Amino acid sequence: MLIAKIYEDNALGKLSDKRYTMLYNQYEGEQEQLQSELDGYKMEQAQYEKDRKSAARFLKLVERYSNAEEMTMLMLNEFVEKIVVHERDRKGSADTTQKIEIYFNFIGEYIPPTMAEKEPTPEELEEMRKKEARKDRLHQNYLKRKANGKQKEYEERTKAKKKAQIESQKEQIRAEDREKGIYFHAGVPNIPRVGKQAVM
Repeated sequence: MLIAKIYEDNALGKLSDKRYTMLYNQYEGEQEQLQSELDGYKMEQAQYEKDRKSAARFLKLVERYSNAEEMTMLMLNEFVEKIVVHERDRKGSADTTQKIEIYFNFIGEYIPPTMAEKEPTPEELEEMRKKEARKDRLHQNYLKRKANGKQKEYEERTKAKKKAQIESQKEQIRAEDREKGIYFHAGVPNIPRVGKQAVM
C-alpha cells in the first residue's frame, strides 16, 4: 500500500521523480533487510525443530541401551558420529596435551561438565610456564647436538638396546593378549568364518 501511494503521488505530480526514486530505493532496502531477517529466523526455527527431534532420538537410543552391561561396536557406532583427534600441542614431546573431540549422533559434540576445562590457578600457570621453559631448553640442546653430530653418535650407540627394549615390551603385550584370548599371529589374517565358508 505504501509503495502504491508513493507511485500515485509521483504520477499525479505531488512527488518529484528524485524524491520518488529515493523513497522507492529506501523501501526496497528495508524489504531486503526484512526478508533477510525472516530467512534467518526461519533457519533458526528449522534448526531448533531438528535439534529437538534429534535430542528425542538420542534419548530413545539411551533408553534402549540403559540396561546393557557391555558396550559393543554396534552400540558405539549408533552413539558416536565421529571422533576428531587434533595434532598434539607440542610435537615430539611425551608430556603434552592433545585435543580430542567426540561428536555424538543426533546431538553433535558434547563435553560432560566433569570433563570441562577448568581455569588454572596462578600456581598451576607458573608450573606450566616452568615446564614449557624446560622443554624449550632441552629442545635447543637437542638441536645443538643434532647440528654437531653428537645426537647421531648417541642414536647409533643406543639403537640396538632400544630395539631390544621395544621388542620386549611388544612381547609382553602379546603375552597379555594371548592370556585374554585376543592375540592373532601377524601372518594369519583374522577372517571370521561361518560354518566352512569364509565371510569376505
